[in-house]
Amino acid sequence: MTQSDLSGQAAVVTGGAKGIGFAIVKRLLGAGARVAIWDVDAAQGEKAMGLAGAGDSLQTHQVDVSDPEAVEAAAANTLSALGPVDILVNNAGITGPNATVWDYPVEAWKSVIGIDLVSVFLCCRALVPAMREKNYGRIVNIASIAGKEGNPNASAYSAAKAGVIALTKSLGKELAETGITCNCVTPAAVETDMFDQMKPEHIQYMLSKIPMGRFGTVDEVASLVSWLCSKECSFSTGAVFDISGGRATY
Repeated sequence: MTQSDLSGQAAVVTGGAKGIGFAIVKRLLGAGARVAIWDVDAAQGEKAMGLAGAGDSLQTHQVDVSDPEAVEAAAANTLSALGPVDILVNNAGITGPNATVWDYPVEAWKSVIGIDLVSVFLCCRALVPAMREKNYGRIVNIASIAGKEGNPNASAYSAAKAGVIALTKSLGKELAETGITCNCVTPAAVETDMFDQMKPEHIQYMLSKIPMGRFGTVDEVASLVSWLCSKECSFSTGAVFDISGGRATY
């Protein structure tokens, strides 16, 4: 396994206690970074600490990343413990229910937008100033192929991920003359416990759209994210990196 050198760097991974987030955490730790997990599930965060076996290189904070005050508090605690954050991976997300627009519950819509999109804004807003002070940083946002295409019966998720793509492009341009890059990745379906939130027919729909005929793996996504977090990725910003098994058409 090829590893980027992230020795001495500090990273925050939202939703890092399981799934794609935890795979990213392990990859960054393996590359030499110190990592803070921001996750709403405190018990799962503690479990992740034990599974990673990283000692002082890993810490976890219980954070509702859709809550501005919680994000600011987590940022203050993390900056105090780790110093200026070099890497921010905005991974936290939920799928929400599968329903048509006209049947979509309003509160569920607000929840998906808050966790999947607003959280990215809040975390960037909290951590970018410290990156600007040292004129270095790597921001990677986990979007989705749904944000490009719009999946039926997943309008909130698709709209939120489209917003993540646009936010990435805006922030990438705002920081383009600094040493900070901001990119996003757009996976097709990756098999995680998020599938538990979906109807079987929706899962089958997603699989039918992937030319490779299989779902992605968390380690495949983590490998791409690790490179985007490295100093080697120095001339891409505001960019969208597909990892979709051939589904992406642009």
